[in-house]
Amino acid sequence: MRLIFTIAARELKTLFLSPLAWSILGLLQFILAYLFLTQVDAYAMLQPRLAALETAPGITDLVVTPLYGSAAIVLLLIIPLLTMRLISEERRSKTLPLLISAPVSNHEIILGKYLGVVTLLLIMVLMISVMPLSLLAGGELDFGKLFANILALTLVLASFAAIGLYLSCVASHPTIAAIGSFSALLLLWILDWTSGLHPGYNAILEYLSMLSHFQNLQSGLIASRDLCYFLLFSATFLLLSIHRLDYERLQK
Repeated sequence: MRLIFTIAARELKTLFLSPLAWSILGLLQFILAYLFLTQVDAYAMLQPRLAALETAPGITDLVVTPLYGSAAIVLLLIIPLLTMRLISEERRSKTLPLLISAPVSNHEIILGKYLGVVTLLLIMVLMISVMPLSLLAGGELDFGKLFANILALTLVLASFAAIGLYLSCVASHPTIAAIGSFSALLLLWILDWTSGLHPGYNAILEYLSMLSHFQNLQSGLIASRDLCYFLLFSATFLLLSIHRLDYERLQK
């Protein structure tokens, strides 16, 4: 366990020593802050109409939930850039044989690198969550739905990182890993968009789609079905990454 945390700390330090992490954090916050303020302005304009409705949606539904939905889409584009170099960069720079020959197990390498990236993603979630909390200065929030959105975003980002890490283990170059990760994540995100064209596969496509599970959690309905999907998804790709590294070790 100590080695996992050591590798994670090293990975996190490497990310912050490069301009990539700082650039991504700044760009992410700028884009989401713009979208957040746009939603707040739209809500302020709609408020007189909403006041006349008995069951009008609140600021959490109209501002906070769209913010986390936008964050997931933006990070779907960004996370492949963070995960692409985890293993494939080691392979490209010829340091992978040294890493896998070190007195550390493959699962410690994979979990350490994964934990390092997930820690950075948790920092992003924390930074994003400051924006809706600022609304408490002039209004009220549905803390149940806020927590559900934070949980949904955390789980979906952990899944993004898991598949990105696996493709970094498979790809021979970081660029290939990034393109492969983005393509796979986009496919899984939009998988149920075509469910209406294939009625017989509706249930399968809906279950495999990340978007449907993410939106279920965002609505405030925290069901074991959706939690298990994201946990099993992340665990599956972490196991595949470990097996891939086992294969690399046997080849050496």
